[in-house]
Amino acid sequence: MRTYLVGGAVRDTLLGLEVKERDWVVVGETPDSLVAQGFRPVGKDFPVFLHPETREEYALARTERKTAPGYHGFAVHAEPGVTLEQDLLRRDLTINAIAMDTEGRVIDPYGGIRDLEARLLRHVSPAFGEDPVRILRAARFAARFAPLGFRVADETLDLMRRMVETGEVDALVPERVWAEWLKALNEPRPGGFFEVLRACGALARLFPEIDRLFGVPQPPQHHPEIDTGVHTLLVLAAAAELSPDPVVRFAALTHDLGKGLTPPEQWPRHRGHEQAGLPALDSLCHRLKVPNAFRKLAEKTMRYHGHCHRALELRPGTVVDLLQRLEAFHRGDALEAFLLACEADAKGRTGFEQRPYPQADWLRAARSAAAAVPVAPLLEKGHKGVELGRELRRERIRAVAQARREAFSHSDTAAAT
Repeated sequence: MRTYLVGGAVRDTLLGLEVKERDWVVVGETPDSLVAQGFRPVGKDFPVFLHPETREEYALARTERKTAPGYHGFAVHAEPGVTLEQDLLRRDLTINAIAMDTEGRVIDPYGGIRDLEARLLRHVSPAFGEDPVRILRAARFAARFAPLGFRVADETLDLMRRMVETGEVDALVPERVWAEWLKALNEPRPGGFFEVLRACGALARLFPEIDRLFGVPQPPQHHPEIDTGVHTLLVLAAAAELSPDPVVRFAALTHDLGKGLTPPEQWPRHRGHEQAGLPALDSLCHRLKVPNAFRKLAEKTMRYHGHCHRALELRPGTVVDLLQRLEAFHRGDALEAFLLACEADAKGRTGFEQRPYPQADWLRAARSAAAAVPVAPLLEKGHKGVELGRELRRERIRAVAQARREAFSHSDTAAAT
């Protein structure tokens, strides 16, 4: 049995990166022969097997033929006569079409090593244009390898544009779009995903709510970058620096969708954009079947990020009500995720990247003070139901007011010294 390590494991080895999983191609075998050797079949669309000991994936060398639009429209051909070079030819990018044999020898028939050195994401063959998922994959790899200086090759970007123009990208199903988007949100530079999609025209087709933000101005005194789309990607970059959580990154990315709906005659101001963006967020999440955890934080961030930015100016009662709406008194860390998304918004502006965000510290302190109010004494006084909630709110407001006096007293003392 001839086996070859392929794909990401070879690519990352050559880049000096950690190899997280290993995939193998098997040449000269049949499904029956692999099963006879103890391999367990797991592939649905093509012959893939798990090794009986390592549990790593072994796929029979195969070719593909386009039979219908979309990424499901392929006929797979796997038999002992399919060569390694034929199998590698059907892959998406040259850097993913490199193999290594069991002796450590590299097989690179399509110039993958050359493109690794040149830091290029280039398609292996015109067959790239037959599978719209490859647009998303190329954009995702751009997000992953941007810190290493990679970019999409010009000819590949041209091919991606043609795929958009001919409607091939419209065959993508929501589940696959979300799956690739989620992976991109976990990459080191997730904004690269959207930059590539915008460059080839796919952003407008797949994420029109985000695409329409570009070209929309904002007040320069608050947003030196002016363009809302540019601001959005800066916010996403700031969120990536602050948190590895894709839920936080998603909320940061979508918080300003309402600004794309502001009538041009009102530019550069965007009054009420928080509420205006809610239907757009709902439409986006519904269309792409975004999980509820992502939708929930994104909605809270969209509604209340302005309140968070003004937290130092809010009255204690308003602070308590805000914390209640944010479910800050429930179990879990919903408040922290919200604060990180809002901090990313504040720092996602040209020249503001390193500016402190004391609003988050104050809301954390306010939550601690309010949450420390005991309920037992109120129950002992006979309060219950709506009345209990009203009395608890009063006590929490008093606690937040006291915490505010102490905080401002300390800051005034520090300033004086």
